Amino acid sequence: MSDQFHFYEPRKGHGLPHDPFKSIIAPRPIGWVSSQNDEGRLNLAPYSFFNAFCAAPPIIGFASAGWKDSVANIEATGEFCWHLVTRALAEKMNTSSASVGNEVDEFALAGLTPAASSVVKVPRVLEAPVSFECRLTQLIQLESADGEKLDNWLVLGEVVGVHIDKHMLSEGIYQTAAAEPIMRAGGPATYYTINDDVRFEMERPDDSGQ
Repeated sequence: MSDQFHFYEPRKGHGLPHDPFKSIIAPRPIGWVSSQNDEGRLNLAPYSFFNAFCAAPPIIGFASAGWKDSVANIEATGEFCWHLVTRALAEKMNTSSASVGNEVDEFALAGLTPAASSVVKVPRVLEAPVSFECRLTQLIQLESADGEKLDNWLVLGEVVGVHIDKHMLSEGIYQTAAAEPIMRAGGPATYYTINDDVRFEMERPDDSGQ
């Protein structure tokens, strides 16, 4: 095998100081998810395995390592909200990631304001410049290639309501970099943000393949 590449089989270990998988799939947007249980107890937690999966209807999803409060709440109520994590909210998001008992309200822990949603019952983070109200579409237990069921759960939800701070709109166009969204990357504590200084444009090839 060529010395140009470091090759490993994940099940046998990577042989490096830090697992490169999460660094390679990067930067990863953050799924900052609010939910509540049947009794109305609130939960707010970030997930770094998150993305959008469908445009019409809009569907987003996140994966949880373990059956955590967010997953249990969403299974019980069928609802959740997602929030854009910006540089200004980074520390509060990080605070909400603390491993605390389900009796702890992470909104209060992080000093955030729960705001009433318009379509779902789950409150959203008022301070977030963008939030999605979502209804559960699928809750899937992940499996390995050999069919072993994993303690990892994929939550997919249809976006049924969108809140955008008007400061993020210019002539009706959403300004992605203006909010300074942060993304997970690299080692155990590394994040990135984006700005217009590193933007470039690239048109898709036309249907002729040229």
